[in-house]
Amino acid sequence: MHSRVERQRPKTLNVEHFQFRQSEALLRTVLENAAVGMALIGTDGRLIYTNRAYAEMLGRDRDECIGLGAADLVHPDYLADADDQLARLARGETEGYQTERRYKRKDGGFVWALTSASMLRDERNGKPLYVIIQATDIGAQKRAEIKLATSESRWNRSLEAAGQGVWDYDNTRRTMFLSPMWYAMRGLVPQADPASNATEDWLARVHPEDRERVRHLVTTGGEAERVSFEYRERHSDGHYMWILSRGAAVERDASGAPIRFVGTDTDITAIKAIASALDEEREKLRVTLQAIGDGVISTDADARVTFLNPVAEQITGWTSTEAIGRKIDDVFVVVEETSGASLASPVTQALERQELAYLGSDAVLVSRSGERRAVRDSAAPVRSSDGELIGAVLVFQDVTNARAVQKELAHTAMHDALTGLPNRRAFERALTVATDSARAENRDHAVCFIDLDRFKLVNDSAGHSAGDVVLQQIAHAIRRACRNQDLLARIGGDEFALLLSDCSPAGAMRAAQEVIDTVAGVRFTSNGVTHDIGASVGVAIVTASSPHLMELMRQADAACYAAKAAGRNRVVMYDPAIHNPKPLAETA
Repeated sequence: MHSRVERQRPKTLNVEHFQFRQSEALLRTVLENAAVGMALIGTDGRLIYTNRAYAEMLGRDRDECIGLGAADLVHPDYLADADDQLARLARGETEGYQTERRYKRKDGGFVWALTSASMLRDERNGKPLYVIIQATDIGAQKRAEIKLATSESRWNRSLEAAGQGVWDYDNTRRTMFLSPMWYAMRGLVPQADPASNATEDWLARVHPEDRERVRHLVTTGGEAERVSFEYRERHSDGHYMWILSRGAAVERDASGAPIRFVGTDTDITAIKAIASALDEEREKLRVTLQAIGDGVISTDADARVTFLNPVAEQITGWTSTEAIGRKIDDVFVVVEETSGASLASPVTQALERQELAYLGSDAVLVSRSGERRAVRDSAAPVRSSDGELIGAVLVFQDVTNARAVQKELAHTAMHDALTGLPNRRAFERALTVATDSARAENRDHAVCFIDLDRFKLVNDSAGHSAGDVVLQQIAHAIRRACRNQDLLARIGGDEFALLLSDCSPAGAMRAAQEVIDTVAGVRFTSNGVTHDIGASVGVAIVTASSPHLMELMRQADAACYAAKAAGRNRVVMYDPAIHNPKPLAETA
């Protein structure tokens, strides 16, 4: 991508040939705020322009990118290849290339990117002017490949959430498993089971010029551990889409020949369209704008809509004919996800402040039909060549699925999968907050450790599935017996913890006894045998002078241990004065 020639940064850069035309102000703004990284490299091998996405990928400001060369940006392992490819472009041996490459970030880390490059030449004499670079961050795909061998199901779910189709091809059985997203990106109906005819059905949709090359790669794979190729495929509506297919051989026969491949398909149609349109006239660039995957809305200086692309029409529910001339707030209606409160339009903010504006991370777009979709966006002012503010452009994406996955992961990290209760991690966080409030506001709380008695007999006689049912019943029963402000958590196999907010020692003892009575009321019958479950409870009081978190947990655990040692089915309170458990009878 970059040349090793003249490694020192020049004092000035020749940008004579890098000028956006005045009539392309809207397109310029869209490109500069697009999710795809775009850059221009001069004939000396140094950057003369980057858009925001390219600079952010490198962890740098746009200004500090200008003048950087290959030694500043490319991982050492890929430096020689980058120089060679740029030299071939300059000599006219190739019109462009696409490759995967690692780049240096400002913070010392590295990022994987799918890089496409082409040389723009002077139409009069063929002299090279500059190289057009397009870079897409593929770090998530690389990380997914590393985890493939040990966690295929998690890998598949992550890629599905990211909008990538997953395929699994068995060369021995000639069957192919295809994920729901694989079908969805092609406008097809998903099939439930792997099918022997799926491969031929798919190849029949591949563009005739690409079909035999793709057939050879899929059915043989050669000796390479990984494959990466692009091809054109016919969508269900008839148009051809560009697919980037990347996979790896996960099984081989005794001779080393691949017998099973697993990989991902990414729809790169929009990326291909943008790369092609950069060398064409304004009308072709406008068509590209119509085809990109993000929603795009432009307005005039009064925030009235002047343009919607098809994606924006689909997401907002407004057609261009109906939307043009309306205020942006009528078409792009956004609210806060939790409260439902209206949010200020990012376009209005961009026009008023004359700078980039963004919605918060919890923004939800309400379509014309009332459908709600989580969105991520950026709005930027558009100026004429003399600096006059002439409007704004809004670029946005539907991130509903990605946000849902993120919330699910956050919930899973803090909750027990069997009972749905908060887990130990969540309980410790809540206890930390309670301890802080006790010290700052002189409030009293209590911690109860609950250990089930005779629960092992259920597992031994009826099996672990029956034990799981009992745990769910007990968790539900205890939760119903608690106050709304109290927090019940499962912290171990048959161990629970209860945080009683604003509770006196006497109240804590009563609540603990109620827990014992509640558990005793749970009956479980299996194979004609009724199991009586009990509970032992240890109580520790949280006051302004209480010790740190782990010591409180230890105190409650010690009191619970003493309750079990004293005969079970009882409550013991930890006495901080003597650091020994005090039986319930002594506290009465």
